[in-house]
Amino acid sequence: MIFDDKWLEDFAATSEIVGGEQVLNVKPDNLLPLLTSLRDDKDMLFTQLVDIAGVDFPEREQRFEVVYLLLSLKKNERLRVRVCADEKTPIPSSISLFSSAGWYEREAWDMYGILFSDHPDLRRILTDYGFEGHPQRKDFPLTGYVELRYDVEQKRVVYEPVKLNQAYRNFDYLSPWEGQC
Repeated sequence: MIFDDKWLEDFAATSEIVGGEQVLNVKPDNLLPLLTSLRDDKDMLFTQLVDIAGVDFPEREQRFEVVYLLLSLKKNERLRVRVCADEKTPIPSSISLFSSAGWYEREAWDMYGILFSDHPDLRRILTDYGFEGHPQRKDFPLTGYVELRYDVEQKRVVYEPVKLNQAYRNFDYLSPWEGQC
């Protein structure tokens, strides 16, 4: 699907083809009007939000990209909508447009720390209650944290240092699909 320049100007969006798929780049302020138009316009009908994915680029000023993957069943087309954000500026929540966005936005918050404004229940969903930090960030440290588990013998929840045991890892660099020489 090719978008005309007038339509893109209305939403201050740009379009590009990446990996054979169309990607729309939009600013956070124009995200909800763009998603509404993509969903409701009879020539587009992107009625399903398949996923919201976060991407971390710590060297950028706006380190996060939030990618909305949309599907139009009637047109049999997929579309990516990409918006950039920093650590402090929230992206408008799309729950009012797509009910499935609730889980995906909570996941992006939990894993990356991406803020979504007007989200009714923005709390952790995949990490423990007392977890600090966001584990999918590229600058997240791999040691120095504790894990939460239930100890059957003590009959209570205990916190223990994270143990990243590497002793039994066996690295075999030969491909199992290639013949042995």
